[in-house]
Amino acid sequence: MNLSGRAIISMLYCNEQETFETAPRQRTAGESERPNTCRRRGIEMKSPTDLIRKCGRISASIALIATLIGVAQAQTKNAKKLADATKEAQKASDVFTEIMNVPDKAVPQSLLDKAEAIAVFPGVIKAGFIIGGRGGRGVISRRGRGGWSAPAFFNLGGGSVGLQIGASKTDFVLLFMNEEALGGLLKDKFEIGGEGSAAAGPVGRSASASTDAQLKAGILSYSRSKGLFAGLEIKGVVISADNDDNVAVYGKKAPEILSPTVTWTMSKMPAGVRIFPRTLARYSTRR
Repeated sequence: MNLSGRAIISMLYCNEQETFETAPRQRTAGESERPNTCRRRGIEMKSPTDLIRKCGRISASIALIATLIGVAQAQTKNAKKLADATKEAQKASDVFTEIMNVPDKAVPQSLLDKAEAIAVFPGVIKAGFIIGGRGGRGVISRRGRGGWSAPAFFNLGGGSVGLQIGASKTDFVLLFMNEEALGGLLKDKFEIGGEGSAAAGPVGRSASASTDAQLKAGILSYSRSKGLFAGLEIKGVVISADNDDNVAVYGKKAPEILSPTVTWTMSKMPAGVRIFPRTLARYSTRR
């Protein structure tokens, strides 16, 4: 028996106890002609149209539920990333404060005031460099028209940092001294000692004893391990933006966060990450 598409839909709509009519039944006097229907317990339903409409409503409801679940999961993920970002900003702020609170062994004030951007990578693990994996996470803020920018999140890894990195964990501070050095941060990856010239930074109250290499370097690098803070030359170390975190926290990638055309104020930053630019402003503010 050949059935039309409407008949097949009607059969799917009715269960095995229902009777499908493929031919018009005899009508009583005064009864108008009706389309083929499913008849169950004396109730007649216009099955094809009803079925399609009901399926459409069910599909729309399922799609809405799936969307709401996806939104809830994304919000949970972003909330966790914001909590992690807050911890990173706090750790970087603590490291920088501890270093600058020992003036005789800190970054010279004159160099700090010339820096266009400052990066702090707290607790970088040595194994990250040995196996070529991610050595550590940190934050970078750029000096702008409104003061220090919101901290962008970066990873540090690869390369060599010489024999001085004997401790299991080391804090790194990098000063970006000019626009050329800053340009590397706007790329996906930036190699120190490759694309950007770097030198071990001088320490102490004055930078008067700086060498020509230090004065000409685009990046000055420092390390602190086992309580000892000193300039340290690093080569082949790769800095890469952690844009998963940047987008989750700001809705922007690192180049947008550190763009010179963006003016940051504290009110534009999530409360948890404001600690880092506030710490930098405490030690260096251009007037």
